[in-house]
Amino acid sequence: MLLAGEEWAARFAGFQREAWRLETLPQYLMPQEAEEFASFRDGARIDPAAVSNEYTDRLRRQAAAGRMQGRVHVLTRPLSDYLRFEFHHYYRPHALAGEQIRILDVTNRPNPLEGAQDFWMFDRSEVVLMNYHADGRQISREAWAGEVAPFLEYQRIAVSESVSFEEYVKGLDL
Repeated sequence: MLLAGEEWAARFAGFQREAWRLETLPQYLMPQEAEEFASFRDGARIDPAAVSNEYTDRLRRQAAAGRMQGRVHVLTRPLSDYLRFEFHHYYRPHALAGEQIRILDVTNRPNPLEGAQDFWMFDRSEVVLMNYHADGRQISREAWAGEVAPFLEYQRIAVSESVSFEEYVKGLDL
């Protein structure tokens, strides 16, 4: 089953304990980001601590209610322009709002998650596959009807092999 609109939003409203994401791409081409991404490449920067929008407000409410949201992004260096943008424009404000973000840098090592695709997992019981073209344009979100165990293992590996976002970006000029 493909998910969009209210059905997709309901996953975030309805989870009880944890919403968790695996990201594997060097860029995500989202049309609504194009202008901000261009400004970032031209040198514009934001104050991450001053960001307040629907997403960060939701993260704060979730954290206050004991509902955790987290992710691991698997990447290689050098960081793409998009990853630098994502780190500055999204990860920093989202981490400040309570999201637990981790980075798995596989630049000089084998990727323990080779072949895993992007997904969201809700309460360790529901998986939504995030389908993308190779260039990062989203195709669809698809509710997974199969066994959840492989995704739990992907999460275990990703978390154990990664470092916190804050640790990863120390000393990086974003």
